[in-house]
Amino acid sequence: MRADMETGLGLRAAVSGRVLLPGDEGFAEAARPWNLAVEQPVAAVVEAADVDDVAAVVRYARTAGRAVAAQTTGHSAAPGTDGAILLRTRRLDEVVVRPERRLARVGAGVTWDRVLAAATPYGLTGLAGSSPVVGVTGYTLSGGLSWFGRRYGWAADAVTAFEVVDADGERARVTAGSDPELFWALRGGGGDFAIVTAIEFELFPAPALYGGAMAWPLARADEVAAAYLEVTAQAPPALSAWLGRLNLPGVPPMVTVSVAFLGEADEARDLLKPLDAIGGPLQDTRGPLTPAELGAITGDPVDPMPSASGGELLTGLDEAALRVLLHEPIDPLGGVQIRHLGGALAEERPDGGACGALAEPYLLYTFGAVTGPDTAAAIRERQRRIAGDLGGLVTGRRPYICLGAGETVAHTFPAATLDRLRRIKRERDPHGVFLANHPVAH
Repeated sequence: MRADMETGLGLRAAVSGRVLLPGDEGFAEAARPWNLAVEQPVAAVVEAADVDDVAAVVRYARTAGRAVAAQTTGHSAAPGTDGAILLRTRRLDEVVVRPERRLARVGAGVTWDRVLAAATPYGLTGLAGSSPVVGVTGYTLSGGLSWFGRRYGWAADAVTAFEVVDADGERARVTAGSDPELFWALRGGGGDFAIVTAIEFELFPAPALYGGAMAWPLARADEVAAAYLEVTAQAPPALSAWLGRLNLPGVPPMVTVSVAFLGEADEARDLLKPLDAIGGPLQDTRGPLTPAELGAITGDPVDPMPSASGGELLTGLDEAALRVLLHEPIDPLGGVQIRHLGGALAEERPDGGACGALAEPYLLYTFGAVTGPDTAAAIRERQRRIAGDLGGLVTGRRPYICLGAGETVAHTFPAATLDRLRRIKRERDPHGVFLANHPVAH
């Protein structure tokens, strides 16, 4: 109790934003991440009012021997925050779009829906994923797999500058020219090296955009899978297509295909003809979109929920793999999704960040709702069994952004990359002030 009081007194004297301690009204809600399945037994929550507050928290944490975990939403929150200071960045919410330079600068508290809404009037888009309510900063530090990744690569590699607070509590602007090592690490290596207070990144032309989802009864799975493989075999980089199986309570099992295309509707429809040939969909929402409407493609949940997810990179898809994913039991998973990769994601970039290239052509993404510890354990067991059943198609690698509970960055990075990240961590944060969702030291 005394340590909590000292922490509260020190933080309240240092910052102008709200400080909450265990037992305070509103503490439990403030400490809770978007993923309600993750417990965060933190020592304090600070809702930073500005960048000066961020710097003050870092200076206090270093003196007090505490770690700082920064979160906007906590979509990818992971266990391990015991005794840390949770730094909420939601009030760092500025969004500036410079259409003449095709750049955006956003504060650390901004979510993707706000960026896309601001960019849409100029016919531009950022490299957002499927959910509009994910924070830009955490998503980008984790690499950021976008609908447009096949065309433009990782969201992290679109970054032109980070504004950070370092482990000494000093503010800095980090670019390829000013600090190439830290710039490289922040682009896909996670949040272990500094607190990012703002990001500047490239926007991309999206004068025309087509997308949506189709769904059929699960009995049509073989037809849909065959059409999906035909589509992805000849898909240009501007087209992304995801094959899914939904297994939700109270809803008949379904097989789905979700698509996004950077181009005109007529060209998209021509590329997707094998899907139209199936006929009889239960649902077909495809049509012209604006970037601000990207979240409607898959309709990801926008309200906090307890969930567990995971990802596996696949060297390919064959008949046996499709039988496992589309016909074998997947309970208690709510669904499985096969995302087509390749294109720019597979290209080695000499100026790229820590996320590197993805040689694998497909990502298997699995997810389920967590109703308690038993459900969480059952979901993890089902994920392991599916990976085992897929055999040699599973590489064992997982993108950082897909790491689940209990998984480490050793599953993500090649040894040389991980060694470099760990060296940068030692050099930039020798006292362990910063705590990422998946620390590079573990």
